[in-house]
Amino acid sequence: MSEHRKNSGKMHFSIRVKLLMTFALTAILMFVINILLYSGINRSMRRLDAVYATNAGLNELSACLEELQEDVFEYLNTKSSDSLEDYYRHVQELRDMVEQLNAYNIDSEMKLLEKDIRNMTDTYLELAEETVQAKRGRNTERYNSMYSMAEQNYEYIQSAVYRLNDMQFRSNSDNYRIMMSSLSYMEIVSSGIVIAAAVINLLILLLLIRTITEPLSMLARSANEVAAGNFDITLADTGKRDEVGVVTHAFVKMVRSIREYIDKTKESMEKEQKMMERELLMETHLKDAQLKYLQAQINPHFLFNSLNAGAQLAMMEDAEKTSIFIERMADFFRYNVRKIEETATLAEELEAVDNYVYILNVRFAGDIHYETNIAPGFDEVRLPSMILQPIVENAVNHGIRNIEREGHIRLTVAPVDGNLRISVRDNGQGMSRERIEEVLSGRARTSGSDSTGIGLDNVMNRLELFFGEKDLFEIESAGRDQGVEVRLTVPLRGSGNAESPGKM
Repeated sequence: MSEHRKNSGKMHFSIRVKLLMTFALTAILMFVINILLYSGINRSMRRLDAVYATNAGLNELSACLEELQEDVFEYLNTKSSDSLEDYYRHVQELRDMVEQLNAYNIDSEMKLLEKDIRNMTDTYLELAEETVQAKRGRNTERYNSMYSMAEQNYEYIQSAVYRLNDMQFRSNSDNYRIMMSSLSYMEIVSSGIVIAAAVINLLILLLLIRTITEPLSMLARSANEVAAGNFDITLADTGKRDEVGVVTHAFVKMVRSIREYIDKTKESMEKEQKMMERELLMETHLKDAQLKYLQAQINPHFLFNSLNAGAQLAMMEDAEKTSIFIERMADFFRYNVRKIEETATLAEELEAVDNYVYILNVRFAGDIHYETNIAPGFDEVRLPSMILQPIVENAVNHGIRNIEREGHIRLTVAPVDGNLRISVRDNGQGMSRERIEEVLSGRARTSGSDSTGIGLDNVMNRLELFFGEKDLFEIESAGRDQGVEVRLTVPLRGSGNAESPGKM
């Protein structure tokens, strides 16, 4: 109870939650590190861009001033509207660039030089404007004088820009070296941070894996011991309530239950073994009794009726036919009595059917038309005795006896898929699907007072008992007045027909 309270006060996480928490922590840590490194690199790149931005601005100013001077020169020579339009456009661009320069007195040589360039540029723009206006007023003397002064001022400005650009470049070069050193230092620091983060993540993963694999390793060793037959192992409870802890607890309970079950099984094994031996012996005797009982069901009415028919035949005709009839009768009953406790060959079964049909044709004046189609080479195949005759009898009594047309029965024996297929087909009254189901389930009686008394359920039971298999008996009919086909499947392999099975 105290242990349960102690465990209930702790927080227990499943392995899935632990893995998700570990990966989430790792992802957050790497994300923060990447954001910090990205911000530092961006700041450094912006500083590098700003280093040479002043040089680029001075170069643009110099280029614009040069284009403006060319516009003034071209307008003085051609006085074209295009050159005048370019002039005013470059004047505006130059004014915008000059506005970016320093206009105050600052204790810096470069800033003071920027102020001088700005002032000289303003003066140059005034001289250039007076030159253009003098040209438009066709005051030749004035615009030549103004152009000379503007050109001189232009050269001063370009010289000052070049000098300022050079000073700015040297200063920017020093700043560039400082920035590159900072970037190198940042690269080292970034690498160290990434390595430290990777080591931390690795340690966390190793710790998590250890908490999972150690109990699993213990469980695997215990399972191998159990698989080897050692149920006396002692596996300590991990005290955890994750999946591994649950499996370990269940495994301990399972081993304890198996150990108790083995102990109980050992106590009752000897008694159960003796009981099984007695049950097998009783089952063998029961099957033997069932076979003998099923074979012994012969209706005496058939014998009496057949003998009466022989007596009538003896009074009506000569003794020769009566002799044949009585001989066939004797053979039929001799076979039946002799085979009560024996199996029969296929040839013996076919001969019994021939004798039976002959007896019926004597009784019914040859109304039964019987033909066979027997595949050669299967005469010695063994099967239960009195199997085929009840099927032919059923075809006579329930198939062709009460039909107005000529009745035919055809018996076929042929190999099919490694077995022997025996078919008895008639063209009689046929059977409904419901009637077929009743016969196959053993709920219908198919014999009457004028029969041998061995019904189709008897045939089905003895086939299954003899061969130890199901579904060896089939009945098929297309419906009323469409006849019936009964098919038997006699196994040829693994059924005792590889060698004579002897007595049943």
